Amino acid sequence: MPADPRPGVQVFGRKDSRDTQKALRFFKERRVPVHFVDVAVHPPAPGELRRFSGRLGVAALLDTDGRRYRDLGLAYLRTTDDELLDRLIADPGLLRLPLVRSGNAFTAGSAETTWTTWLRGAEPERASSGRGG
Repeated sequence: MPADPRPGVQVFGRKDSRDTQKALRFFKERRVPVHFVDVAVHPPAPGELRRFSGRLGVAALLDTDGRRYRDLGLAYLRTTDDELLDRLIADPGLLRLPLVRSGNAFTAGSAETTWTTWLRGAEPERASSGRGG
């Protein structure tokens, strides 16, 4: 049997995250091969988070609506991008999930419009932070 010509996607999320479940369902319904990484069990490697932050910016990876963000009082701290990235590496609970990668294209958060563009074969012009997607 020949290999699937469609590239797969890598999804970083948590099993109990509704947005992660939506992303997994989105790709499954379209028969796209998915490699799921549960960040509660295996946090993303620092290099992987650096790739996402390099494309999207550190702020796009931060879940500013999340409970962990509020509990730590991050809205009131002045931090550099490097300091924020260090916090994200140390505490995956601060990540906006799901983080999705397909080749050199990246999204953070729910971004169905962008994912649909990927599946149509169009090369994404730029990465998406998942806002409004």
